Order: sequence, then structure tokens, then C-alpha cells
Amino acid sequence: MLDAAKQMTKAEPAKAFRVALAGNPNCGKTSLFNALTGARQHVANYPGVTVERRTGSCAVDELRAEVVDLPGTYSLSSFSPEEKVAEDELMDGPAVVVVVADSTQLQRNLVLLAQIMQTGANPVLCLNMADEARAAGQTLDLPLMEQLLGFPVVETVGHRGHGVAGLKQAIRRAARTPVVRHKIVLGAELESALAAIRKVLPASPARALSDDWTATRLLLDDPAHTKRVESLPGGDRAIAAARGQRTRLESLTRKDISVFVTERYFGFVDGLLREARTLAPRLDPRELSDRIDAVVVHRHLGLPIFALVMFAIFWLTFAVGQYPMEWIQAGATWLGDTVSALWPEGPDSVLRSLLVDGVIGGVGGVIVFLPNILLLFLGLAFLEDTGYMARAAYLTDRLMHRFGLHGKSFIPMLSGFGCTVPGIMATRTLENERDRLVTMLVLPLMSCGARLPIWLLLIPAFFPPIWRAPVLWLVYAAGTLLALVLALALRKTLMRGDDAPFVMELPPYRLPTLRSVVIKMLGRAGLYLRKAGTTILALSILLWVATSFPKPSSHRVDEQIAAGEVVVTEKVDAAAATPFGSAPLVLSQSELAGRRATEDLEFSAAGRVGRALAPVFAPLGFDWKIVTAMIGAFAAKEVFVAQMGIVYSITDAEAGTQGLRAALARDYRPVTGLSLIIFLLVGTPCMATFAITRRESGRWRFAALQFGGLTAIAYLLALIVFQVGRLFG
Repeated sequence: MLDAAKQMTKAEPAKAFRVALAGNPNCGKTSLFNALTGARQHVANYPGVTVERRTGSCAVDELRAEVVDLPGTYSLSSFSPEEKVAEDELMDGPAVVVVVADSTQLQRNLVLLAQIMQTGANPVLCLNMADEARAAGQTLDLPLMEQLLGFPVVETVGHRGHGVAGLKQAIRRAARTPVVRHKIVLGAELESALAAIRKVLPASPARALSDDWTATRLLLDDPAHTKRVESLPGGDRAIAAARGQRTRLESLTRKDISVFVTERYFGFVDGLLREARTLAPRLDPRELSDRIDAVVVHRHLGLPIFALVMFAIFWLTFAVGQYPMEWIQAGATWLGDTVSALWPEGPDSVLRSLLVDGVIGGVGGVIVFLPNILLLFLGLAFLEDTGYMARAAYLTDRLMHRFGLHGKSFIPMLSGFGCTVPGIMATRTLENERDRLVTMLVLPLMSCGARLPIWLLLIPAFFPPIWRAPVLWLVYAAGTLLALVLALALRKTLMRGDDAPFVMELPPYRLPTLRSVVIKMLGRAGLYLRKAGTTILALSILLWVATSFPKPSSHRVDEQIAAGEVVVTEKVDAAAATPFGSAPLVLSQSELAGRRATEDLEFSAAGRVGRALAPVFAPLGFDWKIVTAMIGAFAAKEVFVAQMGIVYSITDAEAGTQGLRAALARDYRPVTGLSLIIFLLVGTPCMATFAITRRESGRWRFAALQFGGLTAIAYLLALIVFQVGRLFG
């Protein structure tokens, strides 16, 4: 089966060396990466989590290893982005390649091992999820497998950290042993064909690829390898030889060459497992998963169950999150009052205004929503780790096919609920370029975590408590539905093409570990707080400057007082207040301060920009205050909340989120709030989304189409909602 003891290519590595982790999607590779390096990468129980190489480091006795987590891939072809990233890393020649295999699915997972052995890499086989395999009655003779393969083999349970010490020792053994290029035997017919191609291969640049692997890829007519060899002197002879051998084998076997070669790989795996594996009749852990799936992925019940699960998460976000949110708000109010008390001269101090109105009012208005964000991602992390999110992709496949996509596009769209940027990066797992571009363009419609503080501000301001969770659910559902409608429009116009088939593994249900869930929650909280402490802080200060300067030399309300049109008193009886035109308007001292602050804001740089743009947005029900707050939201969506807090800390005496909600409810009608929610949901993707769309699509026009198209649609929808809504009061 194997002819080991081939070329000696390397001596003992230096004190630092590189280790690559490769494996099929959903084999637990990223969990092992976290266990080895102490990193906190995103881990989920569905394929497509890792979409680019990630790096970390760990100590292996006296050596230091740079660990690279490669995208999950079923093979090393160059047809999809993650396959290309994985192969490119192996071509760069890491000292050790740890091939992570799901022990419950060895027949499929070990095909990748056979390909990696063929490249001439220095492998270690890591049999992950060993506990599930043993529970299913599988026993592996590890010493015999090592003897047959010629390199270390270890068992691990990655998400619990079991076997990681043994894996490090196996990496150390492999790193300190001269590399042996293991030759796998794939049958006489294929071996003779590869030998004929190897004879005419030109001299290759110094990259860590064996002639066996290059010959195999030429035989399979891999475009990337064919182009590389074609550029070398004498490469045409090798390509011609591969073409001739491909024709001969297809004629001899009456099979497509890719099918024939794949069968040879599976034959190698079957031979290895016949020697080293014993199966005993036990309860298959997937049997329980199948029983659960009979209900949760039922043809008719599946989608309603998914909708109810998501509704429950949104209800939890509002109902439970309200209490810690009030505690944080009370703390922010206390801090603002304490800082204000340091300036006895009152509100005229510029530094006091900067700290209280700019920093505490802006950043504090965003941090107050941290408990709600943690609860939302607690629910999503639980669904990911159990494997339910993979079922959601399966459930939506039939629906998404009607809109020109397939279920695999749902994984990046689900990632978009957290942040649009990694969601767009996750489109790399889509093999079809049209599917990838369409998914990328509509992904900002999935309401990201940055928009959640906006919804938590606006929904309670305009809707009674009983409607808050349903409205939040409808916001997410409306964004998803609109994304599907736009995807269909794109596939019928700019992105015409055939539908790609949907193939996706449904992993078995697993009980999430506390560590994994906490890592995800803390990761999201850390990202949110870092943004609050950097981007939002900087923008809050800039907006405070823009809303504070320049200042008017006088106030209209003071002129009205001098003319007798306004009377100021210590306290105003609401019944006694009279409008202009009939008698002097009676104002309290706090209302007088509010009038002056409003005039200051109108005269400031931000107020002038807002008033200049206000006529454009007036048909949507937005005044200059809302327009002023929307300007900075292009940098980061959460900034809208901070900017509204700054605007109302200047124009309104009430403090805190409750006061801001009350001020919005007082100044605007519910139809304006609904129009604003729609515009912020659909329009003006943030600056980071614009940049990542440009990078991932490779063209400025797609980023411009996304930004301009979504903003135009947002304007049109908000216009319809406001103009129709105002007819009904």
C-alpha cells in the first residue's frame, strides 16, 4: 500500500518552525487551533467558518511553532477560494502539516490526507472527535496506522482540549525527523500514467510540490497547475503527455478521469481502514440527530420552528437585557453628574461639555446596549455550536433556490447577523462566482450587530412593550426577505447564469461547551467595546466639536425676551403656557436653556450641514437633527446612537437612554420612526463594508453598486412608508 523511505529533504528544523492545520469543513480544526495557540477564533458546528488562513503560535518543548489554520476543504483542487488558499500554503512548504480528520467520517476525511501525502508534505494525522467514534463502536490500532503510514497518528477531542499534549509531541517528533516523502500506491493503471507524465516534467521552481502531485493535477487538467507548467521551458511536452494519458485512461476505464482518480484515493483509504480499524455494533450518535431532524427539518414544520427559535432569541434580548441595561444607564448618568459637579460655573465650561456631552453622552449611549448584544450572540452561539445553523441552511435551500441562490449562501448571510465584513469574507466558500457576488452585494441587508443598538433605541421609543420583540423580529425578517428579492433581481439581470448544486454536510448535534460559548460572547463584547473606545469615541469627539462650534454671538430667544414676546419664570404651569401671537410665551429656566442650545446647534458646523441636507430627506420625515446624526453612521452604524445622544444632550435637558427615547417619541411620530428604521436597515452600508466588498469582488464598481443601489432602494422604501403612513395619521 505504501512505499515509505523515499527522499530525505530536510534536516532538523531551527528553533522556530511552521505548522499548518488542514482538514475537511466541520472537522474541529479551529477548535484544535484555539487549544494549541490559546487564540479565540470563531468556532461553530457548521461548515464554512474558516475562510482564510489564521495564524497563532505555541511552544512545543524547546521549539516555537507558528500555527496556521487553513480553510476547511474537501480536496486540494484550485477551483474554490478556500482550496486555493490551502494548496498555496502547502506549496510554501510548512515544516509539519497536521491533517485533522473527523474520526466518525474517516472514509471521506482521509481522502484529503492521501492528497497531502502526495504533495510531499511532512504530515501528522490527528483523529479528532475520537470520543464520538468510540461511542459508535469504532476502535483504531494507532501503532499499526503509524507503521503503515510512516508518520505520527494521534487521537484528540478538540473542543475539550483532550489529546492536545499528545498532538504537540507528535508535531515535535515530525519536526525533528528528516522529511520522508511518502509515496501512496493508487493502482497500476494510474501509476503507469503518472510515471509517463513525470518523465517529461520540466524542472520546477523551488516550491514544496512533488512530481507525483504535479503529474496528478496535470492529468486532471487542473487550470492552475496547467498554466504554471505551461510557463516553464518544456512544459508543453508534459501537458501533451497528460492529455494523452487522460484520453487513454478514460477509454480504458470508461469513466471520467476525475471520477477514476477519486476512486483510487478512496481505495487507498479503504485499504488503510481495513487494516487498522475495528467496528462494533453500537448506537450511532447520528441516530439521535436523525430523530431530532425528523422534526426540526420537517418539510412543513421546519421553517416555522426556525422562525419561532429566532423570535425567542429576540424576546430574550429585550426582556432579560432590559435590567442590566438600566444598571449601566444609571452608572453612566451618575458618572455624568459627578463629572459635571467638578465645574461649579455650570454648563458654560467647554471641557465639561466635551467630557459630559461628547465622551460620556456619546460613548455611554452605545455601551448601554452591551447586555443586549451579549444575549443576542449567546443565542446565536448556542445555535451554531449545536449544529442547528447547518439545518437552517438546509431548510432555506428550497426557498433560496426560488430567488436564484442556494442554501450554502445562507451561511455567509447568517454570519452577516454578527458583522457584514466576516459575512462577505465567508462568501469565499461559494464555488460559483455569480452566487458569490450576488450574496456579497445583498449581504448588508442582514441586520448586523452594529445596527442592534439603533433598533434598541428606536423600537422602544415608538412601539409599546408588547410589540418590541415582534418588531425586532420583523426588522431582521424584512432585511432577509429584501435580500432574497434583490438576489433574484440580480440573477435575472446583471448576474445571469445557471444555478449551482447545493451539497452540504449536516453535522451531528453536539452539546455546546461553556468555554466555546463564552469565547464567542466575550469576542463580540470585546469587539464592541474596542469600537466604542476607539472609532465611536473619536467620532463622538469630532461630532461634539462640529455641534459646538462656531457659536452664535447672540440668541433669538434673548431678543424675544427683550421685546416682551417671551417671559421666563422658575417653573411653568403647562396650562399657563401660551403660544406666540396672542400673549407672551412663558418658559422655564430649563426650557430657556434648551432654546439657546437649539440655536447653538443650528448655528454650528454640523447643524448647517444637517439643515443643508434636510430638504433632501424631508419627504422621508427626517429633520436636520436626524440627518446630522446619520452623517457619521457611514463610518460605523453604532455612531448614530452616539450622535443622537450628543444632539439631545445639547438640545434636551433629559439625560440617558430613557430620556433620549422620550425625546424622540415627543419630537417625531411613529411613522417617522418606522421610516428611519427602514432607511438605516437598507441604506448606506458602513465604510468597512464598502472596503471589504471592493477587496473581495476585486472591482470598485461592485462596491459602488452596493452602496448606491441599497441607498436608493432605502430612500424609495422609506419615502413610501412615510408618505403612505402620514395619510393614516
